[in-house]
Amino acid sequence: MKGWLFLLFAITSEVVATTSLKFFSEYHNWVSVVFVVLGYASSFSLLSKALKYVPLSIAYAIWAGLGTALVAMTGVWLFKEPFTQFHILGIGLIVAGVAVLNVLAPSH
Repeated sequence: MKGWLFLLFAITSEVVATTSLKFFSEYHNWVSVVFVVLGYASSFSLLSKALKYVPLSIAYAIWAGLGTALVAMTGVWLFKEPFTQFHILGIGLIVAGVAVLNVLAPSH
């Protein structure tokens, strides 16, 4: 359970960092840079802690896949980015890929 919590917080940190990167590119607010640096640093640190408990292939698939899906949804919500049926399809395929790795791949 501890590894999954580390992974959840790693994903959250990565989403905050990536969203802050977008804020910086749009508004040139230097506070955003602090969130980018701290977010990515904490994300990688937490991911490394999660890897003590969760297999690499599973942890990275979840971290990258859910991070990508959440960042896409954040872009739609905060920045009014377009969201088409192709976005839905792409995110669905990411989630399906993560699910396949979790269900069908041996854990060790």
